[in-house]
Amino acid sequence: MLKLASLLKATAAGSAQIEAYEIDLVRPNRRIRNLVVNACRLDDGDKDRIRILLAVTDVTDVRAEARIKDDLVREKAILLQEIQHRVANSLQIIASVLMQSARKVQSEEVRGHLHNAHHRVMSIAAVQKQLSTSPGGTVDISRYLTQLCDSLGASMIAEPERLSISVKADDASVTAKISVSLGLIVTELVINALKHAFPDQTTGAIKVAYDASGGDWTLSVTDDGIGMPTGSNAPKAGLGTGIVEALTRNLECDLETRGASPGTCVTIRHLGDIDHHEDIRPAA
Repeated sequence: MLKLASLLKATAAGSAQIEAYEIDLVRPNRRIRNLVVNACRLDDGDKDRIRILLAVTDVTDVRAEARIKDDLVREKAILLQEIQHRVANSLQIIASVLMQSARKVQSEEVRGHLHNAHHRVMSIAAVQKQLSTSPGGTVDISRYLTQLCDSLGASMIAEPERLSISVKADDASVTAKISVSLGLIVTELVINALKHAFPDQTTGAIKVAYDASGGDWTLSVTDDGIGMPTGSNAPKAGLGTGIVEALTRNLECDLETRGASPGTCVTIRHLGDIDHHEDIRPAA
């Protein structure tokens, strides 16, 4: 109160004015009130009298609501962090169980399915890791795809000097829903290329590209391998192809597979006039 009195004297003298000065009004056996004081001197040309315009606003309830909201935000952040930690642990456990099961089975076909399931789980785990460190629940698509492809290469390429996976992506952030779908699509297409595009220890490269312009974006996975067999030699659509097609439909995108001379290029294209284009936005 002494400081407020000094400020009021300075205001009366015309050397200062009070703007949003907060004080706590303490009274015996009464609730403390939070007050905001504003004051300025009124100059009406009469030098014999001093006039001050004083406004006092009781913001006790507003401050109490703000504190409650802050507490809720902190509690939510702690809860979210705990959930993310448990989800990450659960995904790691599932991935480990799949890998252990793959080592134990005798059937090469079953082992292959288990390995593919492991890669799908790790794709989702990569999204979860990005979300845990990203503001606003969005995922930096360039960093995510790079991390994902590095993981796929480390687990599936025994000779890095023979095969490589590279990522070129525009700076953009996408929602968790979109990033999970894109990650699973890339996982399936990269796995398929590693399995079928480079037989007999041939060398080659797989390139993953993501281009964004406003609400439009294009995702492509290209290899310089032997290309897609045609006619009677064309392979039957497997689970991976079904997953890619289903995810593409869910994203309301166009899917195109064509020869890359050499190799194969699979492109998923999204146009901004489709209703979820707001899910794609530039990275902060």
